[in-house]
Amino acid sequence: MLQLRPNCECCDRDLPADSVDALICSFECTFCRDCATRRLQGTCPNCGGELLPRPRRPADKLERYPESRERTPVPNGCPRTAEP
Repeated sequence: MLQLRPNCECCDRDLPADSVDALICSFECTFCRDCATRRLQGTCPNCGGELLPRPRRPADKLERYPESRERTPVPNGCPRTAEP
């Protein structure tokens, strides 16, 4: 089951479980759409994997299987690999 991490690892922006702006790689590294496209060009800086839209968990399942509360920001943010 996906952890549904609550924030972007680059900018620490909140990404609630129902966010359409959350993108993940196959290791569940999580980024907001802005960082994923502008800074990372669609590639995870941790594993080199493709960043895709994170599935949204149905609200009735969130009660039993809540999103993670553990925030995982990169200490100095992500490297800028592309200009906006």
